[in-house]
Amino acid sequence: MALAFTDHDVGEFFRQRGKAFTFRAGQVVFMAGEESSRVFFILKGRAKIYRLTPNGSSVTVAIRHPGELFGLAEVLCDSERLCFAEALEELEVLELKNKDFEAMLLEDPAFAREIAGILAKRLREAETTIYEMVYYQAPSRLARLLLKLASCCGQAAPQLIPQGIKLGIRLSHREIAEMIGTSRQTVTSILNAMVREKAIDVQYKEIIVLDREKLERWLF
Repeated sequence: MALAFTDHDVGEFFRQRGKAFTFRAGQVVFMAGEESSRVFFILKGRAKIYRLTPNGSSVTVAIRHPGELFGLAEVLCDSERLCFAEALEELEVLELKNKDFEAMLLEDPAFAREIAGILAKRLREAETTIYEMVYYQAPSRLARLLLKLASCCGQAAPQLIPQGIKLGIRLSHREIAEMIGTSRQTVTSILNAMVREKAIDVQYKEIIVLDREKLERWLF
């Protein structure tokens, strides 16, 4: 029997039909080349989606947050995995087999529209990323990433810095470099300059946005 998606609640659908799994930080959820037979909904933690270059370097293409799906596109394309998914921190997910997911798309138009909306939003994000890679220099791309992370998962951190916004996600300089298409050394150099300007601070390996206006000056 189809569920009623009057509020387009994809998360509720997974809570009713999904199977729960927990992955420790650094654990791979799926690998490139695998059969794409499962879709995941994040309850807690974050997942890094990345691809490998021919020389073995990784390129982070997305970070998925609580309340988001991953492993979605390849299931719908009925193709093998192109990317790896890895837990950035302890990750709690609900897993749904592709046959159950596809059946729900056919049974409930509201659910199908919600999934279409998610894919459309991700397409827009991919187009924006391509534009930024071509048009903006590395300092601007880094500032845009920090502001985006502050908006989507930032946390007030008065115990560290009054009025500061802690990003709430720990990324190495290498991982940041992968996300903005530059080198680890370049990321380190830019972050140090931002610290000197007091736009950000770094405490206990956490990046904290101190002054949003100062950080926004790096956008151009």
